[in-house]
Amino acid sequence: MSKWYIDSGPDSDIVVSSRVRLARNFAAYPFPQRSTKEDQENVIIDTCNALFAGRPDLKGRLTLVRINDLNTIQKQVLVEKHLVSKELAESSLETCALISDDEQISIMINEEDHLRIQCLKAGMQLDSAFDICNSLDDTISEKIDYAFIDKIGYLTSCPTNVGTALRVSIMLHLPALTMTGYIRAFLESCGKLGLAVRGLYGENTEAYGNMFQLSNQITLGKSEKDIVESINSIGRQIIDQERLLRQELLNKNKNRFEDRIMRSYGILRYSRILTLEEALKRLSDIRLGINLGIIKDLSQMDVNEMMLMIQPGNLQEYAGRPLKPEESDSFRAEYVRNKIGERYSI
Repeated sequence: MSKWYIDSGPDSDIVVSSRVRLARNFAAYPFPQRSTKEDQENVIIDTCNALFAGRPDLKGRLTLVRINDLNTIQKQVLVEKHLVSKELAESSLETCALISDDEQISIMINEEDHLRIQCLKAGMQLDSAFDICNSLDDTISEKIDYAFIDKIGYLTSCPTNVGTALRVSIMLHLPALTMTGYIRAFLESCGKLGLAVRGLYGENTEAYGNMFQLSNQITLGKSEKDIVESINSIGRQIIDQERLLRQELLNKNKNRFEDRIMRSYGILRYSRILTLEEALKRLSDIRLGINLGIIKDLSQMDVNEMMLMIQPGNLQEYAGRPLKPEESDSFRAEYVRNKIGERYSI
């Protein structure tokens, strides 16, 4: 079964993934940071009972992962797959995550809020991801009363989530907007529209590999439908602009453009040392080259997999042991060489 992060979906040449997340709190317990260990354990038990009572079919699909039972590398792998947040992985509370076998669904328990119900899909699939989250939310709410006020909406630990408590985001690969310098205007426009643009792992992270996460900032005063439609609409405009610029770059100076792509291909195929930043930069070029038909030995899914596997946690899992910084760069180069070598044809 393909995982969402190496799969392909609608418009996945530009949109790497779609994510929908609902924050919920139980009326019967204090918010996580004010709760006792007993409260936190009860939230875990109540969530599982409510979910599996309403949806017995999920019992074989969802695995309860107790975060405190994991080692540092295992936690980091989950963060890099976007299945749990960094805050959940580093929390001292009784934290868990219910994760589906295809890793599309992740329900974080006792993070900033009691529940963070999340669905991830490859490509532009916000409507589908929202439907899944909404269905899970409905199932739980049949058994559990949420913290909710009619005039406001759902109550959350952070005021910025109050209301629908809905966060909708798409991960975008925007090399052409970056190369042409239009990315600055894009960022400014998103800010004026009440949208947040962040890096690969959300707030306070860099946009390595030309990966940008676009999400809504406003959750109060808008319906869930309006929020999803807004990201869908703006996402479609960005997709069209990025595709147009890619073709313009190729047509303007084909030799120079192809040379950039093939230089990155050569570096990845033969390097003995690769920093994470350089690897993501070169893989961004390769992904662009695949989408424009310049590189035919590799698929977009190959690049998606490499972009994940070269991250620190996944790389150490691949190595089978903790790695020092200088070792990581060597193992990263080895992994990429092997992966490209598997697909290489003369």
